[in-house]
Amino acid sequence: SYDATSWAIDNFNVAIEKFNKENEFKIIMEYTTDRLSSKTATYAAGFDVVCLFVNDTADAETIRILSNSGVKMIANRCAGFDRVDTKAALAYGVSLARVPAYSPYAVAEFAISLLMGVNRKIARASSRVK
Repeated sequence: SYDATSWAIDNFNVAIEKFNKENEFKIIMEYTTDRLSSKTATYAAGFDVVCLFVNDTADAETIRILSNSGVKMIANRCAGFDRVDTKAALAYGVSLARVPAYSPYAVAEFAISLLMGVNRKIARASSRVK
């Protein structure tokens, strides 16, 4: 799992432990705080799947390196494929997965809270207080 933060690691570990207790098939996950790029793609050597987040880059060169390292799937912890070269993934036989409905309520709530922050000049007030 690339670009892993402490909250992601803690939540994944709980879910993986539960899954592994209930299933014959076991998941082994390793984490790095580094973002995926052509320079860090070799970290995935020997793994079947890599897990990405919004700041990772899976361009054609990165996908080539992943594929040559044995990676068969890129799983995104986000809704879009904007940071993944989907044509390169198809060409190298790397499957893609994503979160199809990434909490539309949370996105809407965040948008409204940003609007309220602008309306109430919260950023300006915060910097004045600091």
